[in-house]
Amino acid sequence: MSAPRAFVYVQHLLGIGHLQRAAVLARALAAQGIGVTLASGGRVPPEMARSLAAEGVQLLLLPPASAADLTFKALHDEAGQPIDEAWKERRKAMLLASWRAAAAQLLVLELFPFGRRQLRFELLPLLEAAAAAEPRPAIVCSVRDILGGLKSAERRAEAVALAERYFDRVLVHGDASVVAFERTFPEARRIAPRVVHTGYLVAMPPAAAGDAGRDEVIVSAGGGAVGARLLEAAIGARALGSLRERTWRLLSGTNLPEAEFRRLAAIAARERGIVLERSRADFTTLLANCALSVSQAGYNTLLETVSARARAVVVPFSGGHETEQALRARCFAERGLLEVLEEAALSPPALAAAIERALARPRPGPGAVDLGGARRSAAMLAALIAERAR
Repeated sequence: MSAPRAFVYVQHLLGIGHLQRAAVLARALAAQGIGVTLASGGRVPPEMARSLAAEGVQLLLLPPASAADLTFKALHDEAGQPIDEAWKERRKAMLLASWRAAAAQLLVLELFPFGRRQLRFELLPLLEAAAAAEPRPAIVCSVRDILGGLKSAERRAEAVALAERYFDRVLVHGDASVVAFERTFPEARRIAPRVVHTGYLVAMPPAAAGDAGRDEVIVSAGGGAVGARLLEAAIGARALGSLRERTWRLLSGTNLPEAEFRRLAAIAARERGIVLERSRADFTTLLANCALSVSQAGYNTLLETVSARARAVVVPFSGGHETEQALRARCFAERGLLEVLEEAALSPPALAAAIERALARPRPGPGAVDLGGARRSAAMLAALIAERAR
């Protein structure tokens, strides 16, 4: 009997947080002995592609799309041009052909129908194809704990209708005791039988981590698309606090524009003890060993920081209508897990002061939030496949 197969779809438009979370889920499914196709609608960093392949995940690269601006309403293609109907038809055809070829017993859509409304041109046909298949696969939504942006009553009603029509489960990757899904999606109670809080979805650090980053200050900007201001503030804050003699390692992210990277590199080169890099494959090791972490407050970075029990300052991204990072950061700060500095208040002196407050805290203890979402989600989905087979 052949191994069961899963088809996981994800579209990241600005940073790579959605992709990272989907990759964690794909790896967890592969570890359960499930064959996984991960279909990405955005660019995938080469090191992530290599890692996924090594762990048995088949990567499908759709023609990449990205957000035209922080409203996320318009999409651009790989050349930075607005997507047109012909582009949509090509990508839809590629996605549907790949879905049929995968012969999967499980379809997982990351975020949709609670977001990614711009992708309905391909996702609604994909859902129709899956629902019409014989035997019908399990259809699941994988969504983070907090929805960002402003959702109208009409759009929330549309999401509920789609969830009721197509989806067997809505896996909410969060801890309901920290922040329940209905806090940012009040209609969650209407689909309560489908909704499961899995715990936070985070890759566990390797057991033998090594000494990389020992006693350093690690400053990370996530994917980097909107991180230049944080990095520059960190360079200015170094001389103002008690960690001025430590190595400060700045990770810009792969999406920071090259011109900005070079500008920051020139500033950093004038300061002894500052290292600027794009990214590190051993990021979780750096967090486990660091004296302090400074970062934006994206889902993945925040959970990796808490998992590593690092003292931390986070600066939530608040561009456009985004409120997701700020809300989660405040909920974690209320549990004593980190120090929050609002983006509007970011400056070298303010960041230096926040760092001193974070240093005065003890390291976060274990068990403050549920971090078992990867293992638990994969087990739930494996059980769902087995239930369908019976």
